[in-house]
Amino acid sequence: MASKENDDIAALRRSYSLGGLASSDLDPDPGAQFLRWFEQAKEAQIREPNAMSLSTVDETGQPSVRTVLLKGVEDGRFVFFTNYNSRKATELAANDKAAILFPWIELERQVSVRGTVERIGRAESEAYFHSRPRASQIGAWVSEQSSAIADRNWLENREQNFIQEFTGKRVPLPEFWGGFALSPSTFEFWQGRPSRLHDRFEYLPAGNSWNIRRLSP
Repeated sequence: MASKENDDIAALRRSYSLGGLASSDLDPDPGAQFLRWFEQAKEAQIREPNAMSLSTVDETGQPSVRTVLLKGVEDGRFVFFTNYNSRKATELAANDKAAILFPWIELERQVSVRGTVERIGRAESEAYFHSRPRASQIGAWVSEQSSAIADRNWLENREQNFIQEFTGKRVPLPEFWGGFALSPSTFEFWQGRPSRLHDRFEYLPAGNSWNIRRLSP
């Protein structure tokens, strides 16, 4: 028997009516189309418009997903940073295919991108690392990302140790920390519409350009 809580969840719905998306609205270049929508997301003051869900797969085929922050679009590639010993990095080392999703719910939009991921150069990672707040730089040293720890005290004590170690010094880039770049193989742009008859367009590579096709919602 369904619980009241499940009934309440099932009843959650809204009609999407902010706008539509036609093929004539789309830039032939999906990267340019993404940046157009990204600017509109910033103008709409969406909180952290660069937040994206990143999906990876482990060696058994088990997927994982988490939210990370986009830190640049360079030469058509989507750049983000992480600990190279983290679950996501370990999975990418075994399988370089991944997907990202930007859920701009306030605009009734989402963009999904699939592709392959590779590490970026250390110089680029170092430049970004030293642009971060000092506390975040130290945090990169503190966190043994994705590993089990005893409790919160372990983390806070470790933070104090690194604060003392780097007092009066420039915080160095850890060898185990840096950037990745996703090179897209497909894009999908989704715009919510009434009656769940949403607009969906997929970009597929075609030599040096892209083919665009409408997908059924």
